[in-house]
Amino acid sequence: MVGETRQTASSGQPASDVDVARGLTGEQVAERVAAGRTNRVPDAPVRTLPQILKANVFSPVNGIMLTLFAAILVAGFPRDGLFVGVVVSNAVIGVAQEIRAKRELEKLAVLSAPKARVVRDGEISEVGVSEVVADEIIELTPGDQVVVDGMVCTSAGLEADESLLTGEADPVEKAAGDELLSGSFVAAGSGRYQATRIGADSYASSLSEEARRFVLVNSELRRGIDTILRWLIVIIPPASALLILVLLDTEDHWQNALQGTVAAAVAMVPDGLVLLTSLSFVAGVIALARRRALAKELATVELLARTDVLCLDKTGTITTGHISFGDLEVLPGVDRSRAAAALAAMAHADAAPNATMLAVRDAYDVPPGVDGHDWTPHAAVPFSSARKWSAIEFSGQGAYYFGAPDVLAGDLAEVMDRVAVHAATGRRTLLLAHSPDPLADETLPRQRTPWALVLLEDTIRPDAPEILAFFKEQGVNLKVISGDHTATVAAVAERAGIPNAEAHVDARDLPEDTDQLATVLADNAVFGRVTPQQKRAMVGALQSRGHTVAMTGDGVNDVLALKNADMGIAMGSGSASTRAVAQLVLLDNSFATLPEVLAQGRKVINNVERVANLFVTKAAYAVLLTLLVGMFTVEYPFLPRHLTLVGTFSIGVPGLFLALAPSTELIRPGFLIRVLRFSVPAGMLAAFASFTVYEIARRHDEVSLPEARTVATFTLLGVGLVILVVISRPLRPWKIGLALAMAGSYAVVMAWPFARDFFELDGPPPWMWIPTMVAVAIAGAAVITIPRALRRYERP
Repeated sequence: MVGETRQTASSGQPASDVDVARGLTGEQVAERVAAGRTNRVPDAPVRTLPQILKANVFSPVNGIMLTLFAAILVAGFPRDGLFVGVVVSNAVIGVAQEIRAKRELEKLAVLSAPKARVVRDGEISEVGVSEVVADEIIELTPGDQVVVDGMVCTSAGLEADESLLTGEADPVEKAAGDELLSGSFVAAGSGRYQATRIGADSYASSLSEEARRFVLVNSELRRGIDTILRWLIVIIPPASALLILVLLDTEDHWQNALQGTVAAAVAMVPDGLVLLTSLSFVAGVIALARRRALAKELATVELLARTDVLCLDKTGTITTGHISFGDLEVLPGVDRSRAAAALAAMAHADAAPNATMLAVRDAYDVPPGVDGHDWTPHAAVPFSSARKWSAIEFSGQGAYYFGAPDVLAGDLAEVMDRVAVHAATGRRTLLLAHSPDPLADETLPRQRTPWALVLLEDTIRPDAPEILAFFKEQGVNLKVISGDHTATVAAVAERAGIPNAEAHVDARDLPEDTDQLATVLADNAVFGRVTPQQKRAMVGALQSRGHTVAMTGDGVNDVLALKNADMGIAMGSGSASTRAVAQLVLLDNSFATLPEVLAQGRKVINNVERVANLFVTKAAYAVLLTLLVGMFTVEYPFLPRHLTLVGTFSIGVPGLFLALAPSTELIRPGFLIRVLRFSVPAGMLAAFASFTVYEIARRHDEVSLPEARTVATFTLLGVGLVILVVISRPLRPWKIGLALAMAGSYAVVMAWPFARDFFELDGPPPWMWIPTMVAVAIAGAAVITIPRALRRYERP
C-alpha cells in the first residue's frame, strides 16, 4: 500500500487511501519522513559562503585592479602596487558585512515564514512548510498561502487568488477535484486539499522562502552607480591606450611608461564605490532587522525614503486590528432574541471565521439547536472583500446575510440614516438581513429584510497620530484606502490626524479611467468601500502621475495593491499572502518602525551620493590629467603610489566614515545628474590645479621630477580635502575633524623619513610652495562655489 501511494503521489495524483477527515496517521507520516518524501524545498536564492566569497573577491572592479597590479609588477615597481590593498579591503569588508546581514535576515525570516495547518490523526496542527509530507491533508482558511501543489478534497466556497502566478486578479472558485497551485492564496471560503507535488516539484520551493531573499534590486541608486561604471569601463581602455603611446615617446624606458599608465588607470577606477554603496545598504538592513523589521531586499531601505505617497489600509494599520463586539441594534418590527440567535448561529457555523465573525462568536454563545433542526446550516457563501458580504442558509429558516449595510440594504433610508449616525462616530457598522429564499450562489435575492445593525469597535493605534503627523511634516501625502463604510473610514482617519480627512469618496463612484482616477486621488484623502482590484488600480493611477507609492496592509484584500506598489509594507500579524508579497514586514506590528525605515533610507541615499561624488571626482580628474599629458606630451604627474596616498586620505578612509554616518536631509530625485554636475567640474578643477603646479615646477631646472610630483600630489590632496568638506555638508565637528585628521596624516607621511622615501616625496624649493598654495586656494574656492551655482541653476 505504501508503494502504491508513493507511485500516485510522484505522478502528481492524490493518494486514494487517505481519510480527508482524519488525515495521515502518525505511522504514515513517519514512513514518509523516513523515505525522504518531505517538502524539502531548495534553498532560497540566498548566497552561500562560497558564492559570497566569489562575488566579493572576483568582482569586475577587483579584476581590473588585479590586472593593473600584475602590470606594475611586470614593470618592476612593486612599491607602486600598494593599491592592491583596496582589493583586499573590498573583499574582507564586503564578505564580513554580507555574512552579518545574511544571518540577521535569516533569524527574522523564521518568524515571517508561512506555516501549514495539517490534519493528522484527526487533529489539526500547525507545522513548518518543510515538515509537510507527501499526501498530506492541509486545511485552508482566508489569507492562507497555498504552500504545496495539491487537489481540493472539500470546499466551502473556496476561492483561490492566483494573481501571483497568472496575473489574473479575479479569484478562481475551487471545488472538490480542482487543482491548487502553490504560490496562490485563499481569497475566500475554506476547505481541505491533499498534497500532490512537494519539494522541488512545487512552485512553493521558490515562493515559500521568499522572506530569505537577499538581493540587490534595480533602485535609482544602483542604476546611477551602474551607469557610472559602464561609462568608465568604456573610457578607461582607450584613455589608457592613448596615454601609454604618449609616455612611450616621452619616457626613456617602457617600464616608466607602463608605470604612468597604471597610475592613471588606477585613479580612473572607482575602486571603493561599489563596496561603500553595498555597505550603506547592508548597514541599513541590519539596523532595521534590530527593530524587527524584515527588509527582503537591500533597496527596501531606499524605497520609503523616496516615497511621496503613502497609502494606508485602515484596519490593522491605523487601527490595532483587534475588533470587539459593541452592540446589536435591531430594526423596528424585529425580535431581538431572534436576531441575536441568527447572528450567533452564523458566527458559530462559519467554517473559516474572519476577525469580525470571531468578535461576534466571542460575544454570543452557541444558540440552542445550532446542531439540530432549527439552526442546521444547509449552504453557505463565504465572505469576500469583492462582494462585501457572507451568507448562510439554515434548514427551514431561509438565508441570512451579513455584511456592508449599503450593499445589503441599498438606499433604504431607515437603515442608512442609522448607519450614518454610527459611522460619524467612527464605529464600524454591519447589517444582518434575512431572506426566505434559498441561497443562489453569489447573487443577492430581491426579497431580503434588514434585521439588525451590528456595531463593532476598532481601536486606533496609540502611536498612529504621531507617526502620521511625522510623515505629513516630511512632505508625504497620506491616502486612506479601506473596504469599510466611507463615513466610518473618514471618522477614524480624522481621529488619527489624516490631513483633509473630510474629503472622502465612496469607491463605487470612482471612474475607471486611469487619468480621471488619478485626478480624484489628488483631490481627496479618504476612500471607502474599495475593492481589492480598485486598490491596485489606485496605486497604478498614482504611479502614472510620477508618484513613488508605498502601501501598507495586513489582509488578503491588500495583496494586489501591495504587489504593485513601489514598496509594500505588511504587518507581521497579517496573512501569509501579504507577508509573501511585501518588501518590508513589520514583525512586531509596530507602526512606529516606519520613521526609522525612512531615516535609514535617507541615510543610505545621502551617504551614497556623497561617496559617489568623491569617486566620480577622482575618475574625472584622472581622465582629464590623461588628456593633458597627451596634449603636452610630458611625464605623468604622479606615480601609482602617489594616487594611492591621495585616494586613501581624501576618498577611501573618509568615504568609509561618510557611508555609515547619520544623515536625515530630505531626498531629491536626480541622483546621477546631481553627482555629475558636481563631480565633473570639481574633478576638472583638481586636475587643472595639480597639472598647473606640476608644469610650473617641471619647467624650472632647479626642481627635480620627484619634487614636481610632490607638489602636484600636495595640490591634488589639498583640493581633494576641500571637495571632501564641501560634499560632507551639513558640516558637523566630527566631519571637520575627519578632514583635519586626513591632512595631518599626510603631514606625518611627509615628516616621517621612511614613509617619505617609500612614497618618493621630495620637498621642493621653498618658493615653489607659493604657487602650490595659490593653486589650492583658487581651486578650493571654486569648488566651494559649485553647490551654490548648482542651486541657482536648478531654481525655476
